[in-house]
Amino acid sequence: MEPGDPTKQARAATQLRKGVLEYCVLALMRDRPRYGVELLHALEDSGALATSQGTVYPLLSRLRRDDLVTTTWQESASGPPRRYYALTESGRAALDEFTRVWPGFRDAVDTFLTAPPSPSSSPSSSTGDLA
Repeated sequence: MEPGDPTKQARAATQLRKGVLEYCVLALMRDRPRYGVELLHALEDSGALATSQGTVYPLLSRLRRDDLVTTTWQESASGPPRRYYALTESGRAALDEFTRVWPGFRDAVDTFLTAPPSPSSSPSSSTGDLA
């Protein structure tokens, strides 16, 4: 990836977002039920996790099919009724497991990203001893 190439940076960000978005959405519901637009705004406020309705609503449907969230309709003082999403016990367990695994995963990735290359892995040091 060339430094400053916006297309390649966007691709990397998209791949990272895909991997963690489900768990970030579950985490947003940890303390209380949320409705779709509220989830979108919270993700947008984070900056790196900003996404579209076309991504979040299918994700919420899948989470519901997988019994990780339940939904209820509630009247809204400022418009039509809203569908609220809340964690199920399975959803809470999935979030707890991700929360347990994430630090080790993050630390492992950070190790690769911040460690200088070892001399044995450089291309020039591995030539010459081939039979």
